[in-house]
Amino acid sequence: MKIIARIYTDFKEKFGIPRQSGITENEAKIVFEPEYRRKEAFVGIEGYSHLWIIWQFSEAVRDEWSPTVRPPRLGGNKRVGVFATRSPFRPNPIGLSSVTLKGVEYTKDYGPILTVCGADMLDGTPIYDIKPYLSYTDSHPDAKGGFSDAVLEYKIDVVFPDNLLEKIDTGLRCDLITLLENDPRPSFKKNSEKEYGMKFSHYEIFFTVTDGTLTVTRVDCLE
Repeated sequence: MKIIARIYTDFKEKFGIPRQSGITENEAKIVFEPEYRRKEAFVGIEGYSHLWIIWQFSEAVRDEWSPTVRPPRLGGNKRVGVFATRSPFRPNPIGLSSVTLKGVEYTKDYGPILTVCGADMLDGTPIYDIKPYLSYTDSHPDAKGGFSDAVLEYKIDVVFPDNLLEKIDTGLRCDLITLLENDPRPSFKKNSEKEYGMKFSHYEIFFTVTDGTLTVTRVDCLE
């Protein structure tokens, strides 16, 4: 398979990336490899509101695979079949995400650049393909969600002191709080006494979690 593009997001490390697409509305840019920057390849794409992105779990490439994995939403201790999950640790490290298409910019140096929202990918993630999302066939409102339905509304309380929140760019605050509400910690390594650090955009956010409440303790600017 050929890498046709890379996506550039606010997620600078695996820790803290949304576990599904569409959880946050953060914007990202898709920049294509030189071979795939031909303008005619994008004719008509502006007519779609959403796209499917097929991409590589570039940080989860392994020589061996396991038939079972531990989904975070089951506490990280219960194992289920890998094909019953969206775990990145798969026989082939391929991800599938639905994103909102916000616009197409035709540039001199990089050709067509797509601006999308809702991506759940690491900054620089390789992309294999892009396809239009078709609501008449891709949307199934009555579909069963397996074990994930039982934890659909899972969230934790977030305490973000005003003096720390003011350090965050206004346009990033809502997405950051949503990420924290979904508890970015590895489910099987939770420690109520540990201070965690999560990189988001050009910040590093430090927090603790006690009795189901996440409290932001420090914000460092990385630039």
